[in-house]
Amino acid sequence: MFKDLKLFTELAEYLISEEKNNPVATPIDTSKLYETLDLSLNDHPIIDEDFTKTLKEIIKSTPKTASTSFFNQLFGGRIDRATLGDLLAVMLNNSMYTYKVAGPQVGIEKTILKTICEMIGYPETADGTFAPGGSMSNYMAVLMARDKYNPKARTEGVTNKMTLYTSEASHYSIAKNASFIGVGRNQVRAIKTNDKGEMLATDLDHQITKDIAQGFQPFFVNATAGTTVLGAFDDVEQISKVCKKHDVWLHLDGAYCGSVIFSDNYKHLVKGIEHTNSFSVNAHKMLGTPLGCSIIVTKDKKHLYQSFSNEAEYLYQTNDDDFNLGKTSLQCGRRNDALKLWTLWKSVGNNGLKAIVNHQFNLAQIARDYINQHPDYTLYSFDDSISVCFNYKDIPANKLCTALYEDVQLMVGFGNFKNQEFVRMVTINSILQEKDIINFFAIIEKFASSTDL
Repeated sequence: MFKDLKLFTELAEYLISEEKNNPVATPIDTSKLYETLDLSLNDHPIIDEDFTKTLKEIIKSTPKTASTSFFNQLFGGRIDRATLGDLLAVMLNNSMYTYKVAGPQVGIEKTILKTICEMIGYPETADGTFAPGGSMSNYMAVLMARDKYNPKARTEGVTNKMTLYTSEASHYSIAKNASFIGVGRNQVRAIKTNDKGEMLATDLDHQITKDIAQGFQPFFVNATAGTTVLGAFDDVEQISKVCKKHDVWLHLDGAYCGSVIFSDNYKHLVKGIEHTNSFSVNAHKMLGTPLGCSIIVTKDKKHLYQSFSNEAEYLYQTNDDDFNLGKTSLQCGRRNDALKLWTLWKSVGNNGLKAIVNHQFNLAQIARDYINQHPDYTLYSFDDSISVCFNYKDIPANKLCTALYEDVQLMVGFGNFKNQEFVRMVTINSILQEKDIINFFAIIEKFASSTDL
């Protein structure tokens, strides 16, 4: 093991060097992948020198998500203490379904969940779990809602027409999850938004009222804290009033930007969160932990047990079910995703997490200020968002982003809202500094002036 740990250190150092010297990996065309890299699996073992060489070639060609040229997705960067926790979790290799096999790691997960519940104003009855991604957090929320309002669905299936609601700017997982739980994609109502992509509570009220009159059973509303494209925050307080009026479950999908709960400056963006029935957040996004670290909490833990608990004597061999996390989880075997968040949180404290969140908003403001000061840019974003959407001159966003990637300049994506396409730069990478934001625009300008786009 010590030999491989030494090799790991060598590979990690090589990766960090590549991130600095070649921040954008040269892309390999899919048609040439298997002839460019030796990914084959053979009868005989590879010798150590060739093994190391192959690993380095793979590292060199893999996108560098922790580099200062990565603006492409809703994650990025690398925070040391969080990475330390994840590496330690791999070495410990505990599964999180029972206290017997996870020991104090269960206490670490429960401490995180309890603290988040307290922070958002949930009562003592609240609890949660870690899920394999934001889509699955949303799945767990909609499943708990289905089981609350249609208990027979667990044993007999869905036999009546249930309806759920989400904004037209929300994450695609809501429609997908509707099919998973037997309600059906056609029963998802896309609620209108304003020009920022924020759900209109008035349209939500209208749609629910209309469905009730037609004999449907409304049961679930999904609000969003940080829409995928523009980074907008739905008005939770106004939406919660509609949900209370019609007695439906309110979930807040904070996968992207739910971590504003850690910031005194920005937690007002989720004002009313205490009125939700469930809330999800991805720590691997704004808090910068390694992938994946997705959390869902609910106001009453009984819904976790009702939807996800099953007895299994061969597994649950200790009496305290509060510490047998498999009974409130979607999964049985489950890796320890809590430790990396705990090592980060423990090492930097609440103030450190606050600083991480605030820094991303500050970076976004630097980017918006630059765009507003340069007439060749058109801004489509707004304040209080870490998604900075813009166009440069008259260059199509799709064409510009693809060319930057293929020419190994930047990794940045494009988005579309209300039929307007634009470059979507995300400032979620907390290792970025002001100079990196300015350099981002300098690269675009230099590249565009020297390339026929």
